[in-house]
Amino acid sequence: MTTELRPELAVIGGSGFYTFLENPRTVTVDTPWGAPSAPIAIGRVGDREVAFLPRHGSGHEFPAHRVPYRANLWALRSLGVRQILAPCAVGGLQEAYGPGTFVVPDQLVDRTTGRVQTYFDEGACHISFADPYCDRLRGHLIDGLQGHDPVEGGAMVVIDGPRFSTRAESRWYADQGWAVVNMTGHPEAVLAREMALCYATVALVTDHDAGVDSGSAVNMDAVFEVFSTHTDTLKDVLRHVAAGIGPERDCACGSAVDGMTLPIELP
Repeated sequence: MTTELRPELAVIGGSGFYTFLENPRTVTVDTPWGAPSAPIAIGRVGDREVAFLPRHGSGHEFPAHRVPYRANLWALRSLGVRQILAPCAVGGLQEAYGPGTFVVPDQLVDRTTGRVQTYFDEGACHISFADPYCDRLRGHLIDGLQGHDPVEGGAMVVIDGPRFSTRAESRWYADQGWAVVNMTGHPEAVLAREMALCYATVALVTDHDAGVDSGSAVNMDAVFEVFSTHTDTLKDVLRHVAAGIGPERDCACGSAVDGMTLPIELP
């Protein structure tokens, strides 16, 4: 593989976010866990090579519970990626977090069931996940969102889907003080940590979740409409952030599995 095909940073696009780069070349990657959601696009952002992968596929073929998360992260790392920005659409769980709000979470709550969340099926390989997102990348995202009044921190609770929450579930999540609700943040974040990758997300609130007020009820068409309204802004922010992030990683993400005897060899 030539060095020009080794982007060090990637963007994983969520619902309604299926393209990012201009005139990219595409790379088909096979992995031990099958094919990723789509061929990986590689192009330039500023002076650097950046990879892009639509999480749900180029035409939203994969609902959240069927996204090939292990293949996606493995494929990106095998191309040289070590840092990932992962935008997503979310529901706001607090009244102050209405449609159009940008949130940069610092915590994650897993409420999914049955999703495979590890590459390590043998041995004692227990990664630290107390802080699920790379704080250095979070800082870059927060800086890049200045002027858009971003919410700095908060917990993103992840549910299985594809259905939205009941009012009772939504009220319970809100009562815990959690910020937003989403269907794709797990296991993507934990798999990135197992791959010793830097990973952070910027969440775009598309709706108030069902339990926030008596009139709220999530509607898929409305979600996509709000997301599409803000997609260009999100892409501009991510291009600015991606161009400004250096390859140096002075965080702990790159040493997440140091000293462990892994049952697999990382690509």
